[in-house]
Amino acid sequence: MLDCVTSHDKITTAASGFVLEDVPHLSDYIPLLQTYPDPLQDNPSYSVVAQYYVNVDDTIAQQIVVHKNSPRGTHFRRAGPAQKVYFDSEEVHACIVTCGGLCPGLNTVIREIVCGLYHMYGVHKVLGIQGGYPGFYSRNTVPLTPKVVNDIHKRGGSILGTSYGGHDTSKIVDSIQDRGINQVYILGGYGTQYEAAMIFEEVRRRGLKVAVVGIPKTIDNDIPVIDKSIGFDTAVEEAQRAINSAHVEAESAENGIGVVKLMGRYSGFIAMYATLASRDVDCCLIPESPFYLEGPGGLLEFVEKRLKEQGHMVIVIAEGAGQELLSGNPSIVNKQDASADKLFPDVGLWLSQKIKVKTLQF
Repeated sequence: MLDCVTSHDKITTAASGFVLEDVPHLSDYIPLLQTYPDPLQDNPSYSVVAQYYVNVDDTIAQQIVVHKNSPRGTHFRRAGPAQKVYFDSEEVHACIVTCGGLCPGLNTVIREIVCGLYHMYGVHKVLGIQGGYPGFYSRNTVPLTPKVVNDIHKRGGSILGTSYGGHDTSKIVDSIQDRGINQVYILGGYGTQYEAAMIFEEVRRRGLKVAVVGIPKTIDNDIPVIDKSIGFDTAVEEAQRAINSAHVEAESAENGIGVVKLMGRYSGFIAMYATLASRDVDCCLIPESPFYLEGPGGLLEFVEKRLKEQGHMVIVIAEGAGQELLSGNPSIVNKQDASADKLFPDVGLWLSQKIKVKTLQF
């Protein structure tokens, strides 16, 4: 959500070039908003000391490495429990929705939100919105309690279901308002979080006391500022299975080459981390690092050299890598998938064919 710039962005500057890009808050548009003590202070399961709560001035730096004489740069508000909250637990009516593609950990997050609200904050009204954003106005809902979600972390997918698209900001906020919902938890990737920001802008416009919480969910790990998104670790772990299989097969054939295409449209985190964890990969191609095929230092020269050295090799390529080399493919240009993302040509198949032609010349 940090990239979703609006006219209401809260940017504060201070000495030494310190810049705080703050998140929008209910108190920005609801004057004299009442606060309540955080219910955690009365919960015997938690050690309540001053250090437990996030200080109001705690921030996270966007850039970790800076020069000693450079400005302090952009910072973001640190998340965590605060000593004062803006909702009375008995008045909270929360909802949870999952949007976009599936990824490992969705049910675990749903479970933790429900159990956290129930046991830590005393919130007993939580609604599950089924089928992604369209579920808000198609009346597909299910009550969520700790008993309902007790074992869902053992299942794959999302118990709430999900979908791409179907986002109608006005109708979604109408539904939120009609149901009396005042906390909305949205699990999704970059596009979903952009739409979550649109929902909050409409909530703000109507002056509603509704908190909109975006929870980053994408195996690509491509959401800015956060360290790691839900599902990334499992994706890296599963990717190693494919890499291992490709290595076994490549090693078993003369001049065998295993090409493993992994998810990663604009960020090659899965490919890079899986490569580092595997140790069987000879070449990793990611969108952040352009490459070329022919000539000195080109990929095909490296393939030839590697095959002469060890007789086989494994290449890992992210789906978004090398797309500039395939941009002339007329069958794909301007086509979109269900999420309105541009469809990419199959770089894995293209690369395999190029290498096959080259290896016939060895």
